[in-house]
Amino acid sequence: MTNAIRPQPGILDIALYEGGKSNVAGVANAVKLSSNENPFGPSDRAKEAYQRAIHSLHRYPSTDHGGLRRAIAEVHKLDADRVICGVGSDEIITFLCQAYAGPGEEVVHTEHGFLMYRISALAVGARPIEVKERERTTDVDAILAGCSPMTRLVFLANPNNPTGTMIPAPEIARLADSLPQRAILVLDGAYAEYVDGYDGGLALVESRENVFMTRTFSKIYGLGGLRIGWGYGPKHIIDVLNRIRGPFNLSTTQQEVAEAAVRDQDFVNKCRSENARMRAWLAGALAELGVPSDTSMANFVLARFSSTEEAEACDAFLQSQGLIVRRVAGYKLPHCLRITVGDESSCRRVAHAVGQFKGVR
Repeated sequence: MTNAIRPQPGILDIALYEGGKSNVAGVANAVKLSSNENPFGPSDRAKEAYQRAIHSLHRYPSTDHGGLRRAIAEVHKLDADRVICGVGSDEIITFLCQAYAGPGEEVVHTEHGFLMYRISALAVGARPIEVKERERTTDVDAILAGCSPMTRLVFLANPNNPTGTMIPAPEIARLADSLPQRAILVLDGAYAEYVDGYDGGLALVESRENVFMTRTFSKIYGLGGLRIGWGYGPKHIIDVLNRIRGPFNLSTTQQEVAEAAVRDQDFVNKCRSENARMRAWLAGALAELGVPSDTSMANFVLARFSSTEEAEACDAFLQSQGLIVRRVAGYKLPHCLRITVGDESSCRRVAHAVGQFKGVR
């Protein structure tokens, strides 16, 4: 890099995001439990929509995502004019940082929060402010203490990734009501559908002008490969975000498949129920082996080991058995492994392998 050609401030401070591993050298048909994917894939209705979409690949997509926004609004009982769609919820997070944060301003997130909060803040020259959690759970008082008059965005994943923990609605409301005047609370609901009866923060969005919600089709809907997300918030924020959203950011295929997926709530309910069953089983089986985890409300468990060395050794053993989980040292949890809740066969294989590993040691 020459002295004359330099990127914007903050960009060189970004560490490249690393997704979950998907293969192991020398191991065929490894089971991937590293990216919190739905083991059942997308619903049949979503698959059928994908097949139909091939007939319109030569046409430009809708620029306003009208059909998808209306479907989301219908299912979740909200205002379609206040929905925005993006390339995964990641793009919505990027839009928020582009529109509301910049040099000299601050973006607050928790110490074990999703890595894209820090990355998106640095990309626009803003200063990411990391605040402590309490026993791997969001601490509202710590967030408020970390805010200042320069705070513009506060990102909170609930349930959180990679911990799986969540805080109740009254605590989120207290946070929203106590933020600095110009700050927006962004509730990341990537895993909201895994919590029975949870609205992802919708009620707070409806009752306040400083709360915004993001959601994704990558998790319970099984559409991670298509990259589709959405956001919901006050009309004044949606109007701003649409000014920087690319007119063709979602293809016709993405829109039509997501619309079919969101209308198939029977499939969502089935996935939620099966995930809860196997999540409880896996957490219990690991605990019996001396590997505890916090109560997870998502589609993974955060397995805690006695040390970084033990976690890394267990990960290596699991890989040798064709099981891929996620090391989370990048989230400041080097002694932990995040394990996606797979189907019953996968969960039993993981528990058996961890038992073998502990027995050997």
